[in-house]
Amino acid sequence: MQTPDPFPRTNLLLSLGCIVFALVAVFLWIPMDSGSGLILKVRRQVNIGDALAPTIAATVIGLGGVMVFFQRRAPNAGGISLRNLGSVAYLLAICGVSFALMRWTGPVVAWIAGGITGEALDYRLLRDTAPWKYLGFVLGGWVLVSALIGWIEGRITARGLIVGALASLALALLYGVPFDHLLLPPNGDV
Repeated sequence: MQTPDPFPRTNLLLSLGCIVFALVAVFLWIPMDSGSGLILKVRRQVNIGDALAPTIAATVIGLGGVMVFFQRRAPNAGGISLRNLGSVAYLLAICGVSFALMRWTGPVVAWIAGGITGEALDYRLLRDTAPWKYLGFVLGGWVLVSALIGWIEGRITARGLIVGALASLALALLYGVPFDHLLLPPNGDV
C-alpha cells in the first residue's frame, strides 16, 4: 500500500502561484499602475490612496498561498467534476445576489423614502451621507458573509447571521468613518 503524499502537487502549485502573484502585484504591478500610494495626506486630510485596496487584496491572496503551503495532509483536488462546477455556480449566485443588493439597496430605499415623504430624494446626492452610504454595503455584505458561512456549515444559523452582520458593519465603519470622502462600494458607480 502506497502512503499518500503529504503535500500534493496541485496544492504546491496553487500555493506557489498565489505567493508569486501576490509578490509581483504588491512590488511591481500595483506601484507601477496606481497614481498614488497607499494613503494620501493632503492639507491635513487623510484619504485612501489608489494602491491601498489592491495591495490589501494581493496581501490576502499571498497569505492564503502561505497557509496552503504550510498545510499538510491536504487532499489532492484531482480534476474538475460536475459537483465542482455546481459549487462554482452556487458561489457565483451568492455573489451575484449580494452585489445586486449592494448596488440597488440605496437607490431603492431612497425612492421608497421619497414616495413616503413626498420629497424628491436623489440617491446620487445622498450617497456620501450617513446612513445612505452604508445601506447597500452593509446589507449586501451581510448577505454575502452569512450565505458563505451557511454554505460552509451546511445550514443557516443565528451565529452565522450575527457574524455576517458584524463583519459587514465592521468593514463599513473601518473604511467609512476615518475617510470622510470615501464612497463605499458601489456608491462611486451610482
